[in-house]
Amino acid sequence: MLASGSKGNCVVVQGETSTVIIDAGLSAKELFARMERAGIDSHTVDALLITHEHGDHTRGVDVLARKLDIPIHATEGTLADFLHHRRTSAKPITHHSCRDGEPFAIGDLVIEPFATSHDAAEPCGFIIREGDLRFGYCTDTGVITPHVHDLLRHCDGIVLESNHCPEMLANGPYPESLKRRIRSKRGHLSNPDAAACLRDFGRDVPEVILAHLSETNNTPEKALVSAQAGLGLFYEKARVVVATQCGPSESCRQQLIL
Repeated sequence: MLASGSKGNCVVVQGETSTVIIDAGLSAKELFARMERAGIDSHTVDALLITHEHGDHTRGVDVLARKLDIPIHATEGTLADFLHHRRTSAKPITHHSCRDGEPFAIGDLVIEPFATSHDAAEPCGFIIREGDLRFGYCTDTGVITPHVHDLLRHCDGIVLESNHCPEMLANGPYPESLKRRIRSKRGHLSNPDAAACLRDFGRDVPEVILAHLSETNNTPEKALVSAQAGLGLFYEKARVVVATQCGPSESCRQQLIL
């Protein structure tokens, strides 16, 4: 997890022979620096997967894709918005559209997009498989549908949104219109929403990273306590990690070891 939160999001998924980046919401310069600090050779990255077009997920996509000469994979709706409205250069980049429920391969990794519910053109999450291992990435969604729930519960590790504490949001500084957006079915998962998923998963998912926490309407402690309550007897300290906005360092590094 190179970054997670409203200021920028980026995740690197490394397999035995293939590497992909999910979202690039910081500047390319900052992402290169964070990859170096994390011991990741940026020239081994094979592709960029984009969940949706919002700036905290795409800020560095254009430059990163061109400098590394790698393709972008996203839904048609996301690509249309990004290519026509958010690109920072007219130089050519390689891009491929993907669709909900239609897997595609990047080296030895099999990527399955799934639809999420967010106020974006055509947002998605991803299931990434290598051999018998499955990794799930699901943020920026107002609801977890039964289909997405079933996909995530069969993963060996997941990144799951735990965006806000409802009480902090209600009493916080945001205007009411923004609060309604965040709480809506096309907004963001709350701590109780994430906890409810984990309660249903029980012991099925061994590794969990709580992600996309609001710096204004949440705290890592509140997200972790909520997840602990959801897991109940299945909670183990090493099982749940809270991702933050800071990059990888000796004191702040979020990682799934599958």
